[in-house]
Amino acid sequence: MDRTMSGNDSKPTIGALPDSTPGSSTVPAVVTWVVWTLFVASITVLGIRLRVGGVWEIAGVIAVDGLTTLMWVVVTFFSGIVHSYSRRYLAGSVHETTFFLTTFGFTVAVLGLVAADHIVLFGLLWLAMGMLMAALIGTIRGWKQARAAAAVARRYFLASSAILGIALVTLWWATGETTVSGIGTAADTLGGPVWLLAAGALVLAAMIQSALVPFHTWMLSSMTAPTPASALMHAGFVNAGGILLTRFAPVITVDPTFLLAVVAVGGASAIGGKLLKSVQTDVKSKLGCSTVGQMGFMIMQVGLGFFGAAITHLILHGFYKAYQFLSSGEQVERTRPTGTTEHTVGGTTSAVGAIVAVLTGFTGGAVFAALTGKGTSVDSGLLLTVFVVFTTLHAARSAIQHTSLSATARYVAVPAVFFPAIVVYAVVYKGVTGLLTVPTATTALTPIHGVIVVGFVGIYVAIETGIHERSRRLYVALLNATQPSADTVLTSTEDYNEY
Repeated sequence: MDRTMSGNDSKPTIGALPDSTPGSSTVPAVVTWVVWTLFVASITVLGIRLRVGGVWEIAGVIAVDGLTTLMWVVVTFFSGIVHSYSRRYLAGSVHETTFFLTTFGFTVAVLGLVAADHIVLFGLLWLAMGMLMAALIGTIRGWKQARAAAAVARRYFLASSAILGIALVTLWWATGETTVSGIGTAADTLGGPVWLLAAGALVLAAMIQSALVPFHTWMLSSMTAPTPASALMHAGFVNAGGILLTRFAPVITVDPTFLLAVVAVGGASAIGGKLLKSVQTDVKSKLGCSTVGQMGFMIMQVGLGFFGAAITHLILHGFYKAYQFLSSGEQVERTRPTGTTEHTVGGTTSAVGAIVAVLTGFTGGAVFAALTGKGTSVDSGLLLTVFVVFTTLHAARSAIQHTSLSATARYVAVPAVFFPAIVVYAVVYKGVTGLLTVPTATTALTPIHGVIVVGFVGIYVAIETGIHERSRRLYVALLNATQPSADTVLTSTEDYNEY
C-alpha cells in the first residue's frame, strides 16, 4: 500500500490483534497481571504514606520514604504499559517468555533499588539492573548484531557499577556508615580529596547510566532491542542517574563549586543531544539523541540543587518518551529531497513565529515562577525556570512538528500546547518536592552560571536557526559521534529474520 505513514492519518484495523497464539506460554499473561497488581498496591502504599508520613524501614537494609513510594508507582505503571504492549508485539516470538521474565526481573530490581538503604544491596541492585537491561537489548540472540549490542551495553554498565562501587567504598571508609541514610547524615563531615573522589565517582556513574555525552554510544548501539525494551530503557532505565544523585544529594551538595561543574556537565549533554539529533535520519536514533539531551537537562537541575525538579523531569520525560517509542511506527513518513531546508522556531517558519515563541517562553516562565516561587529571586531558581521553559517549549514544538497545521495555525498551537504543559510541570514539581526528604540546595548565581546560560541559549538558538549546518566539518564530526558500534548495525534486510 503506497500511502504516507504518520500519526495524523487514520488507519483501518482489520480484525482484532491476538494477545497470544495457541499453545503459547502463560508467562506473559501472568507477569503482566502481577505487574499491574503491583501498580495498584503501589498507589495504595503511596496513599497511606501521604496520610501517615515518616520512613518505614528494616533498619540497615531498606528504607521506604516518599521517593520510594512515588517511584514504585511510576516504575510499575511504565512496566505495566510495556508488558501489556509486548503481549501483542511479541506474540508468537520464540523469545517471548525470555523477554517477559527479563522485563519483570528488571522491574523488580528497580523497585528494590529505590528502597535499598544498605550500600551493598544498593550496589548489587544497580549492577543487576544494568545486566538485565543489557539482556533486553540482546533479546534476539539469533542476531549477531543484537549480541554485539548487548556486549557493548554490558561493558558500559559494568563500568558504571564499578565506579559506583568505588564511590560507596570511599564513603563507607570516610564516614564509617554502611547505609545510604547514614552517609547522608554524616555528609557534613566530608571534604577534601576523599569527598571529591566519592562525589566525582557518583556523578560519573550517573552519567554512564543516563547515557550523557560522551557515554551515549551504548544507547545508540542498542537499536537492536525490541521496541518495548527501548521504551523501558528511555522511560525508566536512563533515569537511574537522577535517582542515584538524589539519594546521595547530601554528598554532592557539600561544595557549591562542585554543583557548578554538574550544571556544566548537564548543559554539555543537553546541547550535545540536540546537535546529535540534527544529523539523524531514523526515528529511533532521533529519539535516542533526544533522550541524551533530556537527561542533560535532568542533571542540570541536580547541579542547580533542585532535586525535586530532577525527579519531576525524569517522570514527565518518562511518560513522553514511552509514548514516543511505542508509537514510533506512526512517525515514519514518505518524503523526498526538496533541495531546500526549512528551519522552524517554535514550530513555525517565520520571524513572527520566533517572536511568538519568545513571548510564549517569557509568559510561561512567569507562570512557572508564580506557581512554584522559583525564579522570583536572583539565584539558581532563576536558572531552573529558564531551563524548564526551554525544555517544555522544545517538547511543545516537537509535539506539533509533524502535524499538517498551517504556519498561521502553529502560531496558536505552540502556546496552546506549551501553557498546559508548563502548568502540569509546576504542579507535579510542587507535589514531588513535598514527598522528598531531600532539601532544596539553592545556590547563589556566579559569573560562571552566566557564561553557561549565555552559551547554552546562544548555541540553542543557533541550532534552531540552522547556523550549525553551514559547517561541513561540524556535520561530519556530529555524524561520527552518533555512529553506533559497527558490530551492532544490521546492514541488509535478510538480517532482520530472527529465525
